[in-house]
Amino acid sequence: MSLFPKSFSVANNYPPSSPPGKGAFRPAEWAVIRRCRTPQQAQDYLNSLPYNWEKGGETLRTLRGVVRHGAAHCLEAAIAAAAILEQHGYPPLLLDLESQDQLDHVLFLYKQRGRWGTVARSRDTGLHGRKAVFRTLRDLVFSYIDEYVDGSGRIVGYGVADLRTLVKGDWRLSPKNVKEVERNLIKMPHKRLHTSDLRFGAMLRKFLAYRKAHPTGPILFYPSRKTWLGIPRDWRLQGPYTNPQ
Repeated sequence: MSLFPKSFSVANNYPPSSPPGKGAFRPAEWAVIRRCRTPQQAQDYLNSLPYNWEKGGETLRTLRGVVRHGAAHCLEAAIAAAAILEQHGYPPLLLDLESQDQLDHVLFLYKQRGRWGTVARSRDTGLHGRKAVFRTLRDLVFSYIDEYVDGSGRIVGYGVADLRTLVKGDWRLSPKNVKEVERNLIKMPHKRLHTSDLRFGAMLRKFLAYRKAHPTGPILFYPSRKTWLGIPRDWRLQGPYTNPQ
């Protein structure tokens, strides 16, 4: 039985690949896998890593590259989480949030006790993972609507991919950049998502007002915070921020 509603299309291009056994992983990689048996533990691991700002050029690393370099951007984190949690029985699913400014955000998608959640890394506080509390994929995506607004970003669609069938290449452990993942995520079907212009306008004004008063630092005033799976420790230590007036 499919995990998804009949109306939802999951990208499926190639015959499914099988997860590698323990022997395929290097000791440092297997140590991460042993330590990260749950989405929460995978999120904590990714939050402990610096964000990969790609200062030396664009990268798209697998779990092997993430462990070796000790950093990850959003798509690298999603791929790494998929490779880690696949070893514990989770299908390697990615959720792609499509934005009007073409700066998409990709997350690892999982299901527990019939509810959806995500594991993710981001430059933005509110775009990290979510607890498995959402009854539908649409509800999960809507938990990112306000947090995505940053002056140019707005979610306009979303799609789901199974990495086992999305690409032919080795997305788990290749030492090379796996740009095929990004290309196929862009090409795969996305469901259009219509949101309120009034809601978007109000959040945009709120975001810009806050950033004018506080040019740096995390933004934590979002009402969905209770569903967040966790954010990096250095951001938590900066304390809660209240709604700008």
